[in-house]
Amino acid sequence: MLATRREAPSVLGWALLIALVSAASHAKAESVRPSPAWAAAMPDGPVAQTKITPEYAALVTRDAFFWSWPLANIYNRRLTFEPIKEFSLMGGIVPVAPHNRLTMLTDYIDPGERIVACPNQDVVYGNGILALDKSAVVIQVPDFGDRFWVYQIVDTRTDSFADLGKMYGTTPGFYLLTGPDWKGEVPKGITRVFRATTNSGVVIPRVFQADDAGDKKAVQPLISQIMMYPVAEFDGTMKSNDWSTAKKLPSASEGAEETKWVPPEKFIDVLPLVLKDVPPLPGEEARYAQVLAVLDAAEGNTAVKAAMTEAAKDADRSLVAPLFEFRNYGLQLPHHWSTIVNGAAFGTDYFTRTAVGKSNIFVNKPNETKYFYQDLDASGQRLNSAHKYTVTFAKDQTPPVNGFWSLTLYNRHHFFEPNALGRYSTGTKNAALKKGADGSLTIYVQADNPGPDKESNWLPAPKDADFSLYIRSYWPKVEITNGSWTPPAVERLE
Repeated sequence: MLATRREAPSVLGWALLIALVSAASHAKAESVRPSPAWAAAMPDGPVAQTKITPEYAALVTRDAFFWSWPLANIYNRRLTFEPIKEFSLMGGIVPVAPHNRLTMLTDYIDPGERIVACPNQDVVYGNGILALDKSAVVIQVPDFGDRFWVYQIVDTRTDSFADLGKMYGTTPGFYLLTGPDWKGEVPKGITRVFRATTNSGVVIPRVFQADDAGDKKAVQPLISQIMMYPVAEFDGTMKSNDWSTAKKLPSASEGAEETKWVPPEKFIDVLPLVLKDVPPLPGEEARYAQVLAVLDAAEGNTAVKAAMTEAAKDADRSLVAPLFEFRNYGLQLPHHWSTIVNGAAFGTDYFTRTAVGKSNIFVNKPNETKYFYQDLDASGQRLNSAHKYTVTFAKDQTPPVNGFWSLTLYNRHHFFEPNALGRYSTGTKNAALKKGADGSLTIYVQADNPGPDKESNWLPAPKDADFSLYIRSYWPKVEITNGSWTPPAVERLE
């Protein structure tokens, strides 16, 4: 399998960088065209029943663990939530539902959530697991009016396969999601059909809610009509549900970190199911064949399976774990911020898919939400609440968006740290933010209250600990998507 390494001088502007990467990618794609005899290549992997050494099996497993980590993450969520039989809240706070249905929250996500790293308190979330081999499903879109909304609908690869949201001009109605092999008849009254390339996936509706009681009340009739169900139940009428009645289930999470969705010691057992669910992309056939060959070799051979399991554990420690830190991947921007340009459209960018999956899985496509990540201050030092910081947006230089924006603070585990204000993000949703006399907006990022005159602009940090900052720009304007706008520096005060 050929790979390319892309590096760009830091002096290049981001917009120019994107253009250069695009041109380079095109040139390299032209220079490594498939062999004219590709279709006739035989065999595409080790011959069946060939003896395979534990060392080779470990080599293949190490590679497979890395590129299939996000796929196994999604598939293991499907397996974990399969027993759920009704609309529920896991741990009383995380929405879960039977396969091919979804459950909505009625307010921001609770700070104690540990199912998905980097949650936000900008939107009201929903969550559902797709099992499209069981049934095609209908998803409802109510009339959101002027309110921002977007449904994230991704396959097992975490790639988006359905465009539903404010930025698409989506009309209220009913939409059908199908698996790759579905051959049913589309019912009358369905506005559009979206076909996935895999049978598993995740649906996460996001609906904007301002940080006040009035808007929380106003959003309830809308979220009650966000529903998903098997196509056999479709009758052309808009169904609704009171999500406040969702059943409370025990938590599936323990500790301060995200639930470990890809335990390496169980990886070899789930991988055959994952590969069955996710057919190879063009050019991946040989990659799959190599993996399937070593999986066959592990059947009944304890030495081979043990070597594979140890390789998975090593890959988890040495390859995947470092990508939890935002500073270890992405396009590098001024002031040590970073971003990605292919969220939820990773294709064969295995590195970025796994990095995003490890650090903040379930990102939207860049035209839906653009993300900016920060672990460091302006001098390149790790953000730590032993110090005080400011983030100052010059006049008219807050993130340019058609929707809204936010600045969120995460602890070292990429979750919320409890604080006296119960404030974990700030931005458009906060009407109380105060601008300076020159029109600038300064956010105070520190552990201690900066005082009554600055409290409205305070983003609390955990006590004496590393933390990260994260900007979301929902429905970004062209200045963001073309790279001409980037975030300001995080300045250390003391």
